[in-house]
Amino acid sequence: MPKTSARLLALLSLLQARRDWPGALLAERLDVSPRTVRRDVDRLRELGYPIAAVKGPDGGYRLGAGADLPPLLFDDEQAVALAVALRIAATTGAGIEEAAVRALNTVRQVMPARLRHRVDTLQVTAVGQPGAHPDSRVGSDVLVTLGEAVHARQVLRFDYTPAFPPDTAAPDPAGPPPRRVEPHHLVARGGRWYLVAWDLDRGDWRTFRADRITPRTPAGPRFTPRELPGGEVSRFVAAGFRGAGGSGEWPCRGQVILDLPAAEVSPYARDGVVEEIGPGRCRLTLGAWSWAGLAATIGLFDAGIEVVGPPELRAAFARLGRRYTAAATTPPTGPPAPRGGPAAP
Repeated sequence: MPKTSARLLALLSLLQARRDWPGALLAERLDVSPRTVRRDVDRLRELGYPIAAVKGPDGGYRLGAGADLPPLLFDDEQAVALAVALRIAATTGAGIEEAAVRALNTVRQVMPARLRHRVDTLQVTAVGQPGAHPDSRVGSDVLVTLGEAVHARQVLRFDYTPAFPPDTAAPDPAGPPPRRVEPHHLVARGGRWYLVAWDLDRGDWRTFRADRITPRTPAGPRFTPRELPGGEVSRFVAAGFRGAGGSGEWPCRGQVILDLPAAEVSPYARDGVVEEIGPGRCRLTLGAWSWAGLAATIGLFDAGIEVVGPPELRAAFARLGRRYTAAATTPPTGPPAPRGGPAAP
C-alpha cells in the first residue's frame, strides 16, 4: 500500500480526471479497500476539497466547486501551460496584470526545478488586441524551445511551413533547407504566436509564425543580439503588419472631416487621431496598408465625408464610388435567391 500522502495525491488526481468515480473503481485503481478510499476522501475534505458523495447502485464520489480554493494538483504539461497563460495575461493590458504576476510567482515557487527553468526562459510580449485562431495552435514544447533559444541567445534552426508552398514542377524530395536565425523575441499578437528573428541566410529581420515552426536540434552557437529596427519589438511587429518596413508608420495615411462628433468616432478610430472642429464635426487622421483600404475604412462611418488630403485618398474614394454605383445599378443576372437560403442550383 502506498504511503498516505502519495495515495491522497493519486486519489486527487483521479478525481480531477473525470466527473464521477464509483467507489469500487477508485479502490481498484489505488489498490486499496473501499474503506481506505472513504477514509482518504474524508482527509481530502478536511484539507478543503469539496468532494460530494454520489448516490446510486455503486455509490461514488465527485470533486465539486467549493467556497474556498484548496491546493491544486497539476502534471508537468498543465503546470507549464498555466505558467505560459499567466505570463501572457501579465502583458495583455486587460487590467489583471498585477494579479497575473502574483499568481505566476505563486505557481513558480512550488514548481520542480526542471519546470521552473523552462518557465523562466519563456519571455512573451503581447502586441495588439487578443483574438482567436483555432487553426494556429502551437504546442507548449515549441513555445518553450523558442523561448529557451531567445533567452540563451542561441542560433535556432527550424523547418518552416510557408502559407503558400512554392509551385515548382519538380520539388526537392529532401525539402527546403532549414532556416537559421538569431531569435530576438517571442510575441503574442491577435491570438497567434510569432518569433521575431534575424535571418542569417537572408541577412534581414523576419517575423515567423510559431505554429509553422518545427525546431531542429541541436541548437546553434551563441550570438550577440543585434539592435532591432525602431528599438521596440511592439513597434517593429506592428510596422511589419502594416507593411511599413519597420518604420512604424502606415504606408498610406490621409485626413478627412466627418459629420460626426469626435466622441462617436474615437472608439472606432484604432490608432488614428480625432480632433473636434465644431458641433457635430471632427477631423480624422488615419492610416492603412492601401489607399483603397483607407477609403473603405473611413466609409464605415455613416456620415458625410470631406477629404482633406492627400490626392491619392481622394482618387481612392472616386474609384470606390464608381464601383459601388455600378454594383447598385447593375441588374441581377439570375433569378432572385429564395428567402431564407441560397439560390437553388
